[in-house]
Amino acid sequence: MKDKNVIKEDFQKDGYVFLPGFLSEYEVEKIRQNFNRVIDEIVPTMPSNLVMYEDKENPSTLKQLIDIHAYDPFFEDILTNSKFKDLAELFLEERVIGKTLEYFNKPPLVGKPTPPHQDGYYFMLNPSVAITMWMALEPADDENGCVKYVKGSHAKGMRLHGRTKILGFSQEITDFGTDDDMANEVSFPANPGDLLVHHSLTIHRADGNTSISRSRKALGLIYFGESAKEDVKAKVAYQKKLQEERFSES
Repeated sequence: MKDKNVIKEDFQKDGYVFLPGFLSEYEVEKIRQNFNRVIDEIVPTMPSNLVMYEDKENPSTLKQLIDIHAYDPFFEDILTNSKFKDLAELFLEERVIGKTLEYFNKPPLVGKPTPPHQDGYYFMLNPSVAITMWMALEPADDENGCVKYVKGSHAKGMRLHGRTKILGFSQEITDFGTDDDMANEVSFPANPGDLLVHHSLTIHRADGNTSISRSRKALGLIYFGESAKEDVKAKVAYQKKLQEERFSES
């Protein structure tokens, strides 16, 4: 890994950083095995709103698990007592709070695109001092949906978001695709153990999985800086609006 000061400067300048081989093959395999254990043993006991499938009738289309750390001590330790947390504190320059640990997947052929968005829109923090980490558990590329960032977008404020019908990603940037977006978009193919870290205001997206047989599994972690305060009124208003939109669509 590069010198810590160098990667910190890269993060502050670009709004993201790519760290190849952040975890060893052994560490990645251990995480894979524990995700499999959680899926077999713990997922059946989790609330349904924390478990998402592309097709509810087909367990092989599992696409996302939320708040796994709250149900399993192995993953709670990864979120709160690991070099992931240390890295978050390095980049945000303050103590952080581990908010969630997630499992992501894009099953072959049915894995849908991740719409262009900024995580801070969902977080509703003031200030928006937060960080998201995404680590590949399998090879990710253009065919099965690697992550794409808009370089420097974290420094340009929050963009307008609007409703989508994509499960797990209810909002997207409504005017995405400007000349500036396209000129600064960078794709990040990744191998198992490679880590991507981005600021809560960095615009990112991923295409769907067009592969016939390859999934695209990953570990996700979110950290809030201690200085970040949740805008409770905005969050309540957002949830109300979301419910109204869902009702109107039903």
